[in-house]
Amino acid sequence: MKILILNGPNINLLGKREPGIYGNDTFESFFEKLSKEFSSISLEHFQSNIEGELIDKIQEVGFSYDGIILNAGAYTHTSIGIGDAIKAVTTPVVEVHISNTFSRESFRHQSYISPVAKGVVLGFGLESYRLALLSFIS
Repeated sequence: MKILILNGPNINLLGKREPGIYGNDTFESFFEKLSKEFSSISLEHFQSNIEGELIDKIQEVGFSYDGIILNAGAYTHTSIGIGDAIKAVTTPVVEVHISNTFSRESFRHQSYISPVAKGVVLGFGLESYRLALLSFIS
């Protein structure tokens, strides 16, 4: 099984950025633990602050991987293009958010990804990624 974790803008700042919302761990340290726990899965991750690079990656793996776990960050609420890319591929996508976006600013309540995603996991910190991963293997 081959799964890509795809992270959007500012996820590279985890551990530094707003620790009250996002915690103190870096994504890299969490990914290392996740990879060890699910060693039987080919697990990869990619992060970009650039919308077009996220779309390119969805198109690159979207017909050959078993799943994409996507935290599009702020692009969740603005990118029709990312939503369209998900609709264009056959690989299922689970939308993930570290925070509960519905407990935050009202503009974060809109998602262009949710309507085309297999499911949505939000509000469980970095554990949201683990829960999304479990949805592909159960």
